[in-house]
Amino acid sequence: MKRRDKINYYLDIAETVLERSTCIRRNFGAIIVKNDEIISTGYNGAPRGRINCSDSGNCFRDSMNIPKGQRYELCRAVHAEQNAIISASRADLMGSDIYLACHDAKTGKIDGAIEPCLMCKRFIINAGIERVIVRNTKDSYTIFNVEDWLDNDESVLSNGY
Repeated sequence: MKRRDKINYYLDIAETVLERSTCIRRNFGAIIVKNDEIISTGYNGAPRGRINCSDSGNCFRDSMNIPKGQRYELCRAVHAEQNAIISASRADLMGSDIYLACHDAKTGKIDGAIEPCLMCKRFIINAGIERVIVRNTKDSYTIFNVEDWLDNDESVLSNGY
């Protein structure tokens, strides 16, 4: 039997984590790994103690026809990356990698055209995470070096803010 490569092994685990997601649009799973040890996991869903979209059957962003990637402040969910980060100590996060997997909630199929949102990028930068590895297909992935986000800071506007 051929052994699964390490990156896809961790992405497989992130896919298992996304099964806990309570979003009715897209299910995300995240795991943070440092020195070949899983530090924490996270999936997207409403904050603890609040009603999940999967329980209510309603997504406010869907009802408003808001496209994916926009108006996250209207979403009930805490993102998978954020949940994984807040479940770990910063000392453990420094120099780690975060692995992300996403499925379309309606079809259950891999949605590989993803990248952390601007808000999650700020969390990832501040946490000291070095790389973000995103599942594209069952066997392919994209690696983002967080340092590149610092060199190409999209939050700096032309008017100096």
